[in-house]
Amino acid sequence: MRLSPVILTAVIATLAYATPPEMAFSRLLPAAPALAAAMWPVLPTILLGTVCLGLMIGLSLVFPDLGTWWTAAGIIAVTVAAAYGSHLRLQRERTLFQVRLVAEAAQQVVLSPLPRRFRHVEIESLYLAAAAEARIGGDFYEVVDTPFGVRLLIGDVRGKGLPAVGSAAAIVNAFREAAYGERDLVDVARRLDASSTRYNAAFPSNEPMERFATALLAEIPHDGRRIDILNCGHPPPLLLGSGGLRVLEPASPSPLLSLAALIGDHYTVDTFAFSPGDLLLLYTDGIAETRARDGEFFPLTAWMRRQPPMPPRDLLTALHHDLLRYSRGALDDDIAALAVRLGDPGGARSG
Repeated sequence: MRLSPVILTAVIATLAYATPPEMAFSRLLPAAPALAAAMWPVLPTILLGTVCLGLMIGLSLVFPDLGTWWTAAGIIAVTVAAAYGSHLRLQRERTLFQVRLVAEAAQQVVLSPLPRRFRHVEIESLYLAAAAEARIGGDFYEVVDTPFGVRLLIGDVRGKGLPAVGSAAAIVNAFREAAYGERDLVDVARRLDASSTRYNAAFPSNEPMERFATALLAEIPHDGRRIDILNCGHPPPLLLGSGGLRVLEPASPSPLLSLAALIGDHYTVDTFAFSPGDLLLLYTDGIAETRARDGEFFPLTAWMRRQPPMPPRDLLTALHHDLLRYSRGALDDDIAALAVRLGDPGGARSG
């Protein structure tokens, strides 16, 4: 691709030399610097235009009736315009690069790197943005080691881009504070809802629908073989243990974040057995809604049921690979996942 302007120049010059003058292939020479402007810096673009001008003059010595001066004027005019276009393109690319750096920094605020172990709990994370060039989206997760146990959060803000990231950051920051200060997961959820509501009021959405978020809160006590889950409209986790695969559905739904004021703040905490060696997958709906070319959704539950016991990192590596293969690299939504495995309660602290 980078050499295509040179190849085009060579092809046009060869055709102009090898064909009768009345076919006038030489009049296509201005196309070469025009193409170069789309991929080359300013100086190489000007140099290619100069080469084209030299070729035109050389062809005029072989074929005196080519209309050299009109074509030469066209080459000069197109080269000047192409050089200016190349300059503008480079400016936009530099601006885009800076925006991507800011976007990645914003994403790091939401998705800070996680330790792979919190006491006796092994954890691995996965994040994929649908817009790979942006590397940013509205999915979020966080894990903290608190006096009440290891607490996890995963969720998905409706929408994409910087507005969704701002809303996700408000939720994650509220969780980082509330998870340490609130004994009950219900109170943590109320803090998250309040923070999300305040953010949406301060930065209202331009879209016709209100901005909201699904979220799932989980708590793994330090001394217990159970997991407490509060599900605010989020896809249910999958738990793979010695007894097979379980889908941890909530007994009754809890309101999505930012919607408690409309439908009530009736939160429900469900408790499930969670034994050493069990593997838990928390995920956003982008995984379950990944489509193949024929429109079929990724069979996540069946996929999880086929997995052998493995470390969390290996599970997410296999999931990442199979999602990209299933969709042929065309993800339609952001994806986030946490894989959790319970170890010996006498294990080490986070690190």
